[in-house]
Amino acid sequence: MTIIDQDEDIQLKAKHAAMWASGHYDAVATQLIAELGPVLVEAIGIRTGDLVLDVGAGSGNVAIPAALAGARVIASDLTPELLEQGEAHARERGAVLEWQVADAERLPYDDGQFDVAVSAVGIMFAPHHQAAADELLRVVTPGGRIGLVSWTPAGFIGQMFATMKPFVAPPPAGVQPPPLWGDEDHVRGLLGDRVTDVRTETRTVKVTLFAEPADFREFFKTNYGPTIAAYKQQPDAEKAAELDAALDGLAERFDVGESGYLVLEWEYLLLTARRA
Repeated sequence: MTIIDQDEDIQLKAKHAAMWASGHYDAVATQLIAELGPVLVEAIGIRTGDLVLDVGAGSGNVAIPAALAGARVIASDLTPELLEQGEAHARERGAVLEWQVADAERLPYDDGQFDVAVSAVGIMFAPHHQAAADELLRVVTPGGRIGLVSWTPAGFIGQMFATMKPFVAPPPAGVQPPPLWGDEDHVRGLLGDRVTDVRTETRTVKVTLFAEPADFREFFKTNYGPTIAAYKQQPDAEKAAELDAALDGLAERFDVGESGYLVLEWEYLLLTARRA
C-alpha cells in the first residue's frame, strides 16, 4: 500500500484542482480529443445496465457516451468546475448520469461496487500512480472490466510535458510523470496479477485544428492547465519566449502535414482488462 502524508496530499490536490480549473480544458476535450470517449466505450464494451465509474472524468469525454450507450454512470473528478461543464454537455445531449467530486487516490465508493471503471487521459494525472491504480481496482467487482486511454511518453503530449519540464519546478517527492501511464510495462506493473485478459493497442488522434505551430502554442497557453501553470512560473519575458520557441519546435517536429497546414498525430495507449 502506498503511504502518503495526508496534509501534504491535501495541499497537492488543491493545487492540481486549481490548475485544471484554470483556462478552458473543455475546449481541449471537445475540439481536439472528443473521439477518445467513444473509442473507449466501444473497446470496453459498455452496454445497457452496466454500472460505470469514470475516474478523472473531466467534462464527460467518456462518461457521456457511456450513459448514451445505456449504462448507469458516475462521472468523478477532482475539479468541480470540469464537472459543471460536463453537466451542461450532458443536458445538451440528453444524457442522464451522476457527477461527483472525488480524488482518484481516495475514491468514496465501496469495494467491488462497479461493473466497469474507465478513464481517458484522466487518472494518469493523479500524482501517485500506485495509489490511483489500487483504488481503480478496488472499486471494480471481480470479473469486472477496466478501460484506460493514456498519452504515451514518446507521443506528442508526452513530449510536450518533457519539453516543459526544464521550465517548471520539480514535483514533490513521490509524484510520478503522467505519461508513464502510457507505457505498457508501467501500467502492467501497477495492475499486477490483479487483472486478467489484458489487451493493449497504440493508436493516435489526428489534430488538424491549428494552421501553424504558434496557433497550437497559443491555444494551449490559453486553455490547458499544465501549460498555463508552466508559463506562470517563468520569471521574465525572455524565459517565456524560450518556452514559446520550445513548444513551437515541438509542433514542428511532430507535424505530418504536407500542404503547409499543421497536422499532428497524438499517440495514446488503449488498455482493457478484467479484474481477477
